[in-house]
Amino acid sequence: MGVLSGNPKDEPLHYGEIFAIWQGSTTAKGCVSAYSALKFHTGDKDLRAIVEDGIRQAQLEINELDEILIANGIAPAPKLPERPEAKLEEIPVGARFADQEIAAMVSADLAAGLVAASTAMGLSIREDVGALFGKYHTTKAALGVQILRLSKEKGWLLPPPLQIKRPEAIGAGV
Repeated sequence: MGVLSGNPKDEPLHYGEIFAIWQGSTTAKGCVSAYSALKFHTGDKDLRAIVEDGIRQAQLEINELDEILIANGIAPAPKLPERPEAKLEEIPVGARFADQEIAAMVSADLAAGLVAASTAMGLSIREDVGALFGKYHTTKAALGVQILRLSKEKGWLLPPPLQIKRPEAIGAGV
């Protein structure tokens, strides 16, 4: 029986896992702060629901990741202060983010979160840590699908150039 056998929670974390957990927690804390601000700028109720789901997911990640850090004697980054309530109508038009901009920002953030979760899964040797980031990956992917569908429905999606008609094959053997 080696140090890496038995209950995964009793196994030591390696430095890559520690950093991935700390970074995930710290990023989630920034997400709660940023999404809380974006929520006040959001006029569309469906987009607001997705942003609120993102806040709840980030809060869950903070709780779970900080619990692992603390259990292993590592101090997590402090939480950011809560944002005061604001009403959409009170935000000056020139300072307000449009729903289309918010959807794009959240989509990009979710895509980056997918990469980070996949990276953490790939470097983990503790099964519980890899599974935790796998759970986060799945949730972020589901939120990404929701915001993609919403962006398509609302006409917010700016697709890259689309190949509507394919050029005919050149050459005899192709």
